Amino acid sequence: MLTKAEERKPQKGGGKKRRHPCDDGKGGERKRRGGEEGETGQGDSGKKRLDALSVGYFRRVGERLSEGFEDNEEREMFVENVLSEVKGKATLVAMDRTGSITLQRLLPLSSPEQVGEVLAELGGESGSEFKAVSCDRCGGHVVESAVRQMSRWKESSQKEQSAATEQEEEEGEESCGVLEAQVLSFSQMVRDNSAEFIKHVHGSHVVRTLLHVLAGCLGPPRAESRPGAKERNVAPQLTDFEIPTSFWYELKSLTETMMENVNLSVTDGVASAVFQTMLTVCHRKRPILCKQLLGRIMEYLTSRSAAPGVSPLLLFLKDQASSHLIETIIQLSHKSLLRDLYKNHLKGQLVDLALHPIANFPIQRLTAALAKHKLFPRLFDELVQGVEAVLAAGHMGVIVQLAESCAESEEKQDELMQCLLRAFHCAEPGSRHVSCLPLFMSLLTYEVYYHSDTAEGNTQTEVPLSSICYHGSRLVQALARFKERSLLLSSLRTLNPADLLTLASDPAGSHVLQALITTSSDKGRGKILKRLEGLFVQMACSRLGSRVLEAIWNSASVNQRQSIAQELVPSESQLRSDQFARHVWAKFALSHFVHRRAHWQEIQTGESKKRKLFSDILE
Repeated sequence: MLTKAEERKPQKGGGKKRRHPCDDGKGGERKRRGGEEGETGQGDSGKKRLDALSVGYFRRVGERLSEGFEDNEEREMFVENVLSEVKGKATLVAMDRTGSITLQRLLPLSSPEQVGEVLAELGGESGSEFKAVSCDRCGGHVVESAVRQMSRWKESSQKEQSAATEQEEEEGEESCGVLEAQVLSFSQMVRDNSAEFIKHVHGSHVVRTLLHVLAGCLGPPRAESRPGAKERNVAPQLTDFEIPTSFWYELKSLTETMMENVNLSVTDGVASAVFQTMLTVCHRKRPILCKQLLGRIMEYLTSRSAAPGVSPLLLFLKDQASSHLIETIIQLSHKSLLRDLYKNHLKGQLVDLALHPIANFPIQRLTAALAKHKLFPRLFDELVQGVEAVLAAGHMGVIVQLAESCAESEEKQDELMQCLLRAFHCAEPGSRHVSCLPLFMSLLTYEVYYHSDTAEGNTQTEVPLSSICYHGSRLVQALARFKERSLLLSSLRTLNPADLLTLASDPAGSHVLQALITTSSDKGRGKILKRLEGLFVQMACSRLGSRVLEAIWNSASVNQRQSIAQELVPSESQLRSDQFARHVWAKFALSHFVHRRAHWQEIQTGESKKRKLFSDILE
């Protein structure tokens, strides 16, 4: 039981100074009340806790790990000593907050055999104890960390083989065999209780890690993400590793068991995430298995009862949990499945779905997936009918994705541009065309942007460039990849110097300027640079403007670089003392330009020829 000294410690820190993924954000208060009730709903009276002396010990172990080790021998001795203290109470240590954090840091330093022994104790003789630990908010992280160490089994075997003795080779095989056996034992426990595991808020994460390990690919551990930080919408980078033969068959068995509970994938958000992970790792490592799973899940989704003549898929697309699963299915599907999805379920419904607050996201994935498919023109013709309604609904991602798919497919580009001109009320009269760039970037109609009350508003009204938004920037960047972008370039050339500087210094606008300049021909780029003359020093001294200037430099001809350098050199002292411009000065080799002009010219000419050679090869 907790001693009074241990109960006071969380109060001192208030549970705020050190947060961890195993803490649910209410840990401080709940632990002060004798919390850690977990999923069982039991307090201290029904759940054993790590004693205060041991908690202090593992806290000191964590501090020692932060200091590092001088050599491998010292590290191995330290790990062995700590694991000897863990032995006999591994479950208690794993389910304690401090013990969990320390074990997660210790296991990557341990040998596969040592990790296997820890897992063996956590699972018990038959592996039946795995469930309680895995479904604990702290213990689950330890099980994840232990299972992840399987990625080192081959590396460990290679080290053992290099010892050049048969006995050591046998020991190496045995050490990774212990861990392999425990991972298989854990997987068996998951199969026996699959419905409970995949629905559990903590246990589901362990299952997702298990799927990655059985498939032979791993992303960064969850512990590396800062608790409370806003997650970026970026898929984690996966690293492949070789797996034992037994894992190949076990993954097949685990997916078969999970498919028995496919109904949970559309009713439970936590379970949906597990199925998404299953499909993602199988698509990467077991494409044939993935194709089978995709077909079976789609068969289930489309076989549910619905109103006569209405596809049940339309209901699932509008549901929070199942829509995420359908997004993943669309991203991973082969052409025949996509064709069936569009023709038999979504045809004629795209605009309605694009207007729905949830269903518009799967429609974005479908638009992206069909970009290189012969069905794209038909999808475009249907979606383009509702562009204005979609804009009014605020679902800008649909419009951006439509533009990006047009750029990728090189089809329907003129139709989309004309549709956007009409949607932003700058198609007629023709004199309004030059206003399209500010309107697209701000996602405002002509009348709203220029404060015009009449349809015949004065196009000459001077309005400072403003309201550049993220989706507007993304839209113009996609349009900049179109074959015909003269309207955008003409609109850019009408901006005054102050607006151009605003564009270059804006977080969203700078990407627009960079895209328009770098995708232009030498002649078109020269016209834009002519408009930017007199602004290069201010751009160089701006955090974002300096990056745009570097991008311009990388795509510019030797003569264009010389013009930029001639404008920058007179402000040498200002540039070299500025935190952003000093990097520009160094990267452009402007000191060489001042003192060794011929040598600078020779270097730039060589770089230009090399760049042209590589671009020709890539084309």
